[in-house]
Amino acid sequence: MRNLKRLSFFVVVLLIVSATVVFVLENQQSVTLVFFGWTAPELSIAVPVILAFLLGMLIGPVVAFILGFGKRRRLTVRGNRQAVQ
Repeated sequence: MRNLKRLSFFVVVLLIVSATVVFVLENQQSVTLVFFGWTAPELSIAVPVILAFLLGMLIGPVVAFILGFGKRRRLTVRGNRQAVQ
């Protein structure tokens, strides 16, 4: 069973890496981004797209944790109020 999990993990990682490599190779056009007056150096279009994807993958769990923490805190406060009454 452990070998099957390892094999499936390896296959998923291999698919993600190969899809990323194909994406980078297919998007070789150069692009310059301008954001609030700041100009980025000329890069392959795949670089900003992959960076935006990775940034979203980092920000998503942080926002979910913050929203979940607030919800748990409200539930705890309500539970304490009901226990006191």
